[in-house]
Amino acid sequence: MNLKLYNIQVKKTARYYILGEQSEKIKSVWIVLHGFKQLAEVFIKYFKTVVDENTLVVAPEALNKFYLEGFNGKVGATWMTKENRENEIIDYVNYLDSVYDEVVKYGLFSNAKVTVLGFSQGTATACRWLVMGKSKIDKLIIWGGGIPPDIDLSSSKKLFDSSDLTIVIGDGDEFISNEQLKEELKKLDEIKLIYKYLSYSGGHEIRADILRQII
Repeated sequence: MNLKLYNIQVKKTARYYILGEQSEKIKSVWIVLHGFKQLAEVFIKYFKTVVDENTLVVAPEALNKFYLEGFNGKVGATWMTKENRENEIIDYVNYLDSVYDEVVKYGLFSNAKVTVLGFSQGTATACRWLVMGKSKIDKLIIWGGGIPPDIDLSSSKKLFDSSDLTIVIGDGDEFISNEQLKEELKKLDEIKLIYKYLSYSGGHEIRADILRQII
């Protein structure tokens, strides 16, 4: 039997949420990328503390949905899995560029500063978008995760250096051991990558007080 794989591009309807009042007063746009099993509508509510008359928050939702338990009930989303991995990365990078174009580049906010925050699985998504996408990101915050190993830091160092990178990790984060954290920061220090590191007392969670500290 001769089995061959083919790929085909199709149109897909995606959704994103905006928190805040859209007006010409907006000077700052935050694009926040949720973690595994989360939905954008719920995730964006953690960022109420960011919103004011000059700041909007935008939460794109990952393209892949699934039931969290069994065949009905609550639904979650994921940016990718190991299956068809390379194409899923390309798809979500193109999708995030499209959200950026619609909201920022060709919207009311073309002069706004753009902060991208990735949480948990969204950290890898944010980093790949920075490296592979076309959008202009002024500040990158990766929270509860790290730069994925498939990114060549040597060739993309200038991009990260210019993104005002901030890494945020709770000291009780159950998904990141002290050894993993030390290894990650050592890797960045060895190539002299410019970043800020912020630790807080807590676990794998978005915290309003830490957001205010970052702002």
